[in-house]
Amino acid sequence: MGFVHLHVHSCYSLLDGSIKIPEMLRRAKDLGMGSIAITDHGSMYGVIEFYKEAKKLDIKPIIGCEVYVAPRGYRDKVASEDANPYHLVLLAENQEGYRNLLKLVSLAWLEGFYYKPRVDKQLLRKYARGLIALSACLAGEIPSLILHDNKEGAKQTALEYAEIFGKNNFFLELQDHGLPEQRKANTGLIEIAAICDLPLVATNDVHYLRREDSAVQDIL
Repeated sequence: MGFVHLHVHSCYSLLDGSIKIPEMLRRAKDLGMGSIAITDHGSMYGVIEFYKEAKKLDIKPIIGCEVYVAPRGYRDKVASEDANPYHLVLLAENQEGYRNLLKLVSLAWLEGFYYKPRVDKQLLRKYARGLIALSACLAGEIPSLILHDNKEGAKQTALEYAEIFGKNNFFLELQDHGLPEQRKANTGLIEIAAICDLPLVATNDVHYLRREDSAVQDIL
């Protein structure tokens, strides 16, 4: 089994991704990757194009979204408490999961928008079936708690997400882009995985295709 990218931002992660979907899939094909995910920030604008282009190239499309999770209720809108939601990666495991993901993202925009389109844990519980969740980047709730030296809070949050999605459908996500904060977060995540018997997954937080494209990302 080859490496599969599960955390990928296309140009539909507006101002935070420079990858055009056809180019992304051709690059995956050139690298011999049989599958790849799309997880744009808070939106699913690119999903249909992604699915159709992937099928043309005989690549298995994994449909997802990196959603924003409100620290309180998704309808709460107090600047000092609700302006900085956490990140969470959701991947559709099947047709039911795809429909639930559509529902979550739609509600995030129609009812939960405050700076960003947001869901909350109550909504996640309601629409969790058929979804696989990853704990996300440093902006995820669990890594954030680890970075603030709240390991007990991070452990309890990990158990809460495992209860929401099911123990086999929630993964603690490891990333290493050379940042010291990631090393600290990864150490804590590995410890929590061992204590709570939760699975780990390694991802890259992909925002552009090639090293030389980093300047374009900086401009965005």
